[in-house]
Amino acid sequence: MASPPSGLRASRPLRYTLLAIGWLSVVLGVIGIFLPVLPTTPFLLLAAACFARSSPRFYRWLVSHPRLGPWIAGYLNGEGIPLKGKVYAIALMWLGIGFSCYLVPLPWARGFMLTSAVLVSVYIVRQKTLRQPE
Repeated sequence: MASPPSGLRASRPLRYTLLAIGWLSVVLGVIGIFLPVLPTTPFLLLAAACFARSSPRFYRWLVSHPRLGPWIAGYLNGEGIPLKGKVYAIALMWLGIGFSCYLVPLPWARGFMLTSAVLVSVYIVRQKTLRQPE
């Protein structure tokens, strides 16, 4: 498994904020395993990123966890993201953004949301795709 970046020390308030976001992401990721509307992998990747900058112990726990670690191992090892995960993440993001644009009448907010969705979609598509054994 990948080890957390060394030398990254956050200030105490930032460290606690990252820990809180990390644990919230773990909880949402675990819920996403059972609830098909909530994507698991992005939340676990966010948790890994937060823990890498705030707690090497929690980072090691997450990436070596027998149930949660495999969800993010391919990405962290540089092997890529499964195609199914890419499609799922992009589709759910666009559904959420589309619904948000419907609810929010402000043109600048819609523009911001749509721009963000396009940029995130491009980022996800450009990531290496993990080849699944057939």
